[in-house]
Amino acid sequence: METNAARGAARGALLTTHVDSFLEGLRAAGYGPAGVISRRSIINTFIRSIDGKHLATQNLSDTDLTAFLKRRPTRRTDPKERAVLRRFLAHLQVRGVCSPPVSRPTTPADDITQRYVAFLRHDRGLAENSIAVYAPCARDFFAYRVTQVGRLALRTLDADTVRAFLLGRIANRSTESSRLLTVSLRSVLRFLFLRGEMPRDLSSAVPMVRTYRQSTIPAVLSAEEVERVLATPDTTTVRGRRDAAILLLLARLGLRASEIVFLELGDLRWRAGEIVVRGKGPQRDHVPLLADVGDAIARYLKHGRGPSASRRVFLRLIPPRVGLTRPCAIDHIVRLAFGRAGVRPRPRRVAHLFRHSLATRMIRRGASIPEIAEVLRHRSQTTTTIYAKVSLDALRGVARPWPGVGAGR
Repeated sequence: METNAARGAARGALLTTHVDSFLEGLRAAGYGPAGVISRRSIINTFIRSIDGKHLATQNLSDTDLTAFLKRRPTRRTDPKERAVLRRFLAHLQVRGVCSPPVSRPTTPADDITQRYVAFLRHDRGLAENSIAVYAPCARDFFAYRVTQVGRLALRTLDADTVRAFLLGRIANRSTESSRLLTVSLRSVLRFLFLRGEMPRDLSSAVPMVRTYRQSTIPAVLSAEEVERVLATPDTTTVRGRRDAAILLLLARLGLRASEIVFLELGDLRWRAGEIVVRGKGPQRDHVPLLADVGDAIARYLKHGRGPSASRRVFLRLIPPRVGLTRPCAIDHIVRLAFGRAGVRPRPRRVAHLFRHSLATRMIRRGASIPEIAEVLRHRSQTTTTIYAKVSLDALRGVARPWPGVGAGR
């Protein structure tokens, strides 16, 4: 009769045979020897824990990982351990060693949320960043409806329910956050009406949030500040070569942070001297590949990017060597450059400062609104008119004199 010890040894041997293939995948993703060794140690400790508890390999799940991570309650859990073990468990599931996780049953609220996201992505052509703003509102609204009446019951939805949902969520929010919530909610209600889920369009029942367009002058950098920031990266390092190329794309071409993140190798048209920019939604624009920008990108590609399965131009510096995932990564790079240059960051989206600064320099040099709109790739020139306010000297020439004392008599 087979003993528990024998079964445990066989179980451990079975898992150990898959450790090497898992670690080989890490090496291919760019992990160095030290990182691979530390992850091997974490996995081996986990395997020994499984052997000691006589757990069935086929039934291993995320619950077992959580129990293992709590083995030392006096020590704070290392996030790296959780990430490594979850990836190893997924590796075992792909190879058929463990059963795949049981998927949670899809509820009607989940189903209609997924259909709404598909509508935004395919029918409306929204960018992923915009979908990330709209989708949480839809998910929250449908969950609220189920909590309220026990089911979706969309055909009996009324304006009072819509307003109650909104008023319960805008308390203590900023004006801009409240505005985005109302815009998202109107979009959800229009989708429900267009898809025949509701007999009437309730989007007009969502109250307006009063905002004032172009009420402020955009924050900009001076030409001297821009050059100081561009001079900060240490181009003798991989980080410096990558950051120098990113900063030049921001300063010389006025690209958005998201456009840099999603830039792919095939978008660099070296022979044509242009870059294909993936703008908002399905929009594709062609911008000139300036000499200094091209030199910086080429230097990074030849002496910094390294091999990777990712087609993104700009990669993370730490393994796995994949493309930058979010525009906030560009903001982080810009903030570090500002700190080195002694420039105090002002707005939250610091990468956008370069875009504002480029437009400001153009208008102060006599460029027209249509010319600036073409460079910034604005769909509407109304968006560009905000930069008319930054030419203060020109505005002084058209400003009417302020009435003096007794001018009203």
